Amino acid sequence: MTATLITGAASGLGWQLAQACHRRGDSLLLTDINGEGLARRVAELGSGRVLGIAGDITDPALHTELLEACATQLGGLDLLINNAGITHRSPTCRTSPAVFRQVMAVDYQAPLELTLSALPLLRQRRGQIVTIGSMAGWMPVLGRAGYCAAKAALSQGFEVLRAEVARDGVGLLMVYPSFLDTPIEQHALGADGQPARHARSTIGRVRGADWMAARILEAQARRRERLFPDPGSLLASLLWRLAPGFYYRQMARRFAGEME
Repeated sequence: MTATLITGAASGLGWQLAQACHRRGDSLLLTDINGEGLARRVAELGSGRVLGIAGDITDPALHTELLEACATQLGGLDLLINNAGITHRSPTCRTSPAVFRQVMAVDYQAPLELTLSALPLLRQRRGQIVTIGSMAGWMPVLGRAGYCAAKAALSQGFEVLRAEVARDGVGLLMVYPSFLDTPIEQHALGADGQPARHARSTIGRVRGADWMAARILEAQARRRERLFPDPGSLLASLLWRLAPGFYYRQMARRFAGEME
């Protein structure tokens, strides 16, 4: 039985991944900062081995608690899914530095630090790491400087890590989705760190979290290294590299409302 740890599991993509892993028979350890929501999700899954530990993913003490639970209650760790994340919607020049620090801590430092702590358990089972990046780490998105920077750091850090842990038999899948219909956007931070007060702008098709979860687990089962699930976003990233002036004009037109 696969022992799986999923971060940010109480809603959105994390919840869809938790349900899909539960259906295939995984033993689950779910974590989320929303303790009440997490408890409801654990109760919803009901049968099977499902544990929940609430906490702030940036807290190293939570990492220790999670990995101890994997070792003692799940018997080890086969699959770590780094899903927890936050974003912001705010022009760079008006955004508090604290917002940039918070986004970087959640979206880059926490998943890297948790993964490094989990490596001894993953090596024992020749396990896998799945990390949710973003196409925003490959191309600029106006009003998302902190998010783009964090996801770019995440991408580069884990792309390097993959080659370094491959010798130990540990697989690593980086996922590069585009716009998803998940609560991460509903809970986006504004320039002052409070919830953003304007609607988000998008480019291309907004995909459902269930659609995304299915493709992630299919790629994980095949031990793939990268997943670009939306061809339109991949083409947009190529446009940014080949015709950056045109890309910026299109971006400025679509995101004009957020720059006011």
